[in-house]
Amino acid sequence: QLVESGGGSVQAGGSLRLSCAASGNTASVTYMGWFRQAPGKEREGVAITYTRDNNEFYADSVKGRFTISQDRAKNTVHLQMNSLKPEDTAMYYCATTGKRRADGLVVLAAGQYNYWGQGTQVTVS
Repeated sequence: QLVESGGGSVQAGGSLRLSCAASGNTASVTYMGWFRQAPGKEREGVAITYTRDNNEFYADSVKGRFTISQDRAKNTVHLQMNSLKPEDTAMYYCATTGKRRADGLVVLAAGQYNYWGQGTQVTVS
């Protein structure tokens, strides 16, 4: 189970911090992170972390503005979002997968993830 928190409304240039807590069979999770989906658009990968070390993967559109971090002891990931833009407005979803890049995983591809949270809305005006 994945439970997200921290969404909300903010003015352009502002910051928000999202959190996602995982429970259940977390030992098998390899990659965990955030996707987003705006109305009428496909779900896109935003920021993903490899749970076994600190490798991080970001969409080009958020590099330098968003930072993903993990607390392995609490099976939690956070997404610090700074310098937010109106185009960052979307429903943000936490997701996990147990797949590996050696098996062909494309880290930022939503279809590669099999567990999803309920989503948290981020609105930037």
